[in-house]
Amino acid sequence: MQTSVVIALFVLLVIASIAIAPRRATVEGFFGGASAAGRAPGLWTLVLSQVTTWIFARSLMNAAILGYFYGIWGVLAYATYYGSFLTGGFIVDRLRERGAGSVQGWLTARFGLVGVTCYNIVIALRLLSEVFANLLVVGLIFAAALPHWAGADTAAILAVAGLGLAYSAWGGLSASLRTDVLQMSVFLVVFTAAFVALLASPAFDFGAVMTAPGTSGAWNGQVLLLVAFLQVFSYPAHDPVMMDRGFLADRATTRASFLHAFWISALCIIAFGLFGVQAGLVGADYEGELLGTWAGMFPAWVYGALLISLLISALSTLDSALASAARLVVDELRLSPRSLMGGRLAMLAFMTLGAVLTLWGNQTLFDAVAVSGTASMFLTPVLVVGLILNRHVAVWAYLVAFSAAIFGAVTYFAREASWAASLLPEGHKYEQLLMVCVAVLLVGFVAVMSGARRSNA
Repeated sequence: MQTSVVIALFVLLVIASIAIAPRRATVEGFFGGASAAGRAPGLWTLVLSQVTTWIFARSLMNAAILGYFYGIWGVLAYATYYGSFLTGGFIVDRLRERGAGSVQGWLTARFGLVGVTCYNIVIALRLLSEVFANLLVVGLIFAAALPHWAGADTAAILAVAGLGLAYSAWGGLSASLRTDVLQMSVFLVVFTAAFVALLASPAFDFGAVMTAPGTSGAWNGQVLLLVAFLQVFSYPAHDPVMMDRGFLADRATTRASFLHAFWISALCIIAFGLFGVQAGLVGADYEGELLGTWAGMFPAWVYGALLISLLISALSTLDSALASAARLVVDELRLSPRSLMGGRLAMLAFMTLGAVLTLWGNQTLFDAVAVSGTASMFLTPVLVVGLILNRHVAVWAYLVAFSAAIFGAVTYFAREASWAASLLPEGHKYEQLLMVCVAVLLVGFVAVMSGARRSNA
């Protein structure tokens, strides 16, 4: 009965999303998010869109899993990544102050084709990981909800991929913005009900939750918090979903949207993470990415609300990732004509690749964040020196920083291989990640500062 209700509510949400998507798509609306009347999105449309695309299903699961293993420190570590709204808003405002219409526009002016190509490679991988990871969570949810139905996860992944692609490809970014408002509103209602139930539970002790070390101890959560601080400046700059929304409205509206998105999303992530902390405190066994754990901990309606929250966040992120993928392929890479068909083909390609990766069987959720976050760190010295200090950075220095970041990301991802293990210090994987991040930043800053000179731009 519970599973049927969850599926029915999710299907209703999909139908509602399709219903409110624009009936007539325009090229400007598809790629630039403008309404049928040509108006830019308002403040709260931007805020809700930013929030719902960043508290996506992978992030909710990561926050809960880190809370289970590392207690409140794990939750705070993941919540720190949401400081990206503050650093991202700062970066966008500086770019617009310099007359840039996108990150790619600024990089092209400074580093030419080589510089922008390096960046586009990183964000293409980022978008692909977004599609993959959110479809993966959909599969995990349906595998947990329908344990006796062989192939439930695969069927759900294919169904959600197809439905998400359908309305995303119809209206592009304009459809994404409109459906984000609906999806976020529903998410807040459903998740708030589940969170209030958690707080009202007799087993919930706020003091214990705030000091919980997790089932594996607090140390690695504290290490991960340091990693997040090192990555939080560059992290938003390599997220095209966030960056694309930084150039849709006027500067004042955009600044306010980033600020509101920060506190709302951070609160949501911390609140969801507490479900994982609570599972660790009551001694529940880790099962099925916590989904099986929660099934035995909470009343059926609370468990159902958590599943609905995850499914909503997955759907909302998929359409936004596809809209950014279309803009990347058409406006930046110019691999397809700037037409509705060109954008739709780009969406189809990214959704297909993401689904194939999901069905391939990779089950590591946080590694996608760690790897993409490390790869993005070449942007930290480049933006600090080039954008903030307004110095000209030599292309060779940019390439050294980029190569160091990519090598660091690959090394961490392949840490179990003999060649990577020989380069990394012994210790937990998060301790290794911290060392990789420090090394990437050191190499990047040394190269960029060595290749920098004063700029008149």
